[in-house]
Amino acid sequence: MLSFSIKNKLVSLLQIIFVGCWFSCETRLQEEVKIYDNDFSQSDLSNFESGRLFDFNGDTVLGYFHNEEILLNLPDLPAHNAIKVTIDLLLHDSWDGNPDNIGGPDFWYMQLNGQEVLRTTFSNSPCESTYCLYQSYPDNYPRFYEPKTAAESSDLPGRCQYQNSLGWTSRYQITKIISHSASNLEIVCGDELKQENAAGPVCDESWSIARIQVSTMTLN
Repeated sequence: MLSFSIKNKLVSLLQIIFVGCWFSCETRLQEEVKIYDNDFSQSDLSNFESGRLFDFNGDTVLGYFHNEEILLNLPDLPAHNAIKVTIDLLLHDSWDGNPDNIGGPDFWYMQLNGQEVLRTTFSNSPCESTYCLYQSYPDNYPRFYEPKTAAESSDLPGRCQYQNSLGWTSRYQITKIISHSASNLEIVCGDELKQENAAGPVCDESWSIARIQVSTMTLN
């Protein structure tokens, strides 16, 4: 069985091929230019709306957020006809995934220039044979996968409710490629979290971003 890291690389390759077929099924990648790479170690929040920083597990990250939306605007892009965005996402504490009840579903979404490229759920909950809170990632909602499916790392400590326990923050690397030729790019990330059973919702569930990378692509 393929590891999830290998699987994710294959998915990225298939995304490139799929984007190429929007132009021609003979399309090839001619050029890729990285135009943005921010791991927030320099505390750079240029071009962000509603951005803020905090320290998590020894690193400076963008966040934390709860029922909020952030926007990154990148102007003056070089000529291109596709765009690739990679986000390293951190999901903190007790995300409950798909169930439609007092604790969920717990949604996270990403939009590129107004186009929603991902709307999914995540779960950090333990999964037993008799009880499992499934998530939709790596697909859009509604799908059913075990908690932490496709996570790059799942053994990080929680941020708040489970800050002293390992396994309560999961890290995902999410890559999306779309047809795009505009001179600017707006990246919107947000969530819709539900914790009617939690005394402190922000401590119960939150998210942050460890890194954002953006490349323009020329396909011909």
